[in-house]
Amino acid sequence: MPQCRTLVSLSLAMTLIGCTTLNADQPPDWSSMEAAGLLEATPAYGDLLALPAPAGRIPAAVYGFRDLTGQYRESPNSNLSTAVTQGGGSLLAEALLRSGWFQPVEREGLQDLLTERRVARQRNAQLGNLADARVLFEGGITGYDSNTSTGGFGASYFGLGGSEAYVIDQVTVSLRAINVANGEILAAVTTTKTIYSYELEGGLFRFVRNQRLLETEGGYTYNEPRYLATHDAINAALIHLIVQGIEQNHWRLADTADRDSAVVVAYRQAFAEQQETAMDSARQDP
Repeated sequence: MPQCRTLVSLSLAMTLIGCTTLNADQPPDWSSMEAAGLLEATPAYGDLLALPAPAGRIPAAVYGFRDLTGQYRESPNSNLSTAVTQGGGSLLAEALLRSGWFQPVEREGLQDLLTERRVARQRNAQLGNLADARVLFEGGITGYDSNTSTGGFGASYFGLGGSEAYVIDQVTVSLRAINVANGEILAAVTTTKTIYSYELEGGLFRFVRNQRLLETEGGYTYNEPRYLATHDAINAALIHLIVQGIEQNHWRLADTADRDSAVVVAYRQAFAEQQETAMDSARQDP
């Protein structure tokens, strides 16, 4: 029986090693790799597409949506790469377009657009006037907090053990809509999104015979993409601004009955619950 267990353990170890060994004589099979595709749809993106139709699309401009956190990735990953994406303006412009409520006009790459228009005029091309915006969107990625919550569990017995651990980060986004005609801030909101990282490890460390040591280990790690988390937070912030604008009559629905649509009601209630929680907290302060 001990010899049988030894053979089984050795077979398992060789199988694990064989599965992870690369053949240097043959190139990798690229046909089995996952093809490039569209960005994964986040929950808030689905809500954005489910918004009811507006009375009319509002011309809107985004000059930038910067990373205001000043955060860099922790060592040893990189001391030079930032913790969050620097492409917030592109994400917000896309969200405005996909919402169906706004018609974004190009402002982040305005200099390139003006240069191209000058080139076109040199060929005597007839160009119309640039579209102006009625609403200006400002804000940025205002916070990134690492390790807001960590934890895990592990156990080992007779050389066989395993462990799991998790880490939770948080990204915060602030967004405001401004009336271009008078500079009035129509609505403002701050949203957050948690970012989950998970690690699972296991291993075997045992003498199967005299001076014969068997050691195997394996694991799995999942890190939620920070880009997707930021994308989700921006989409959620825009939906909240749209719903606030509906409630305050800054913009109108095509059908007033859509005030009771599922998405509008859900985000209206979420905002009301946040305000109620803040008021309760203020009352309890001595």
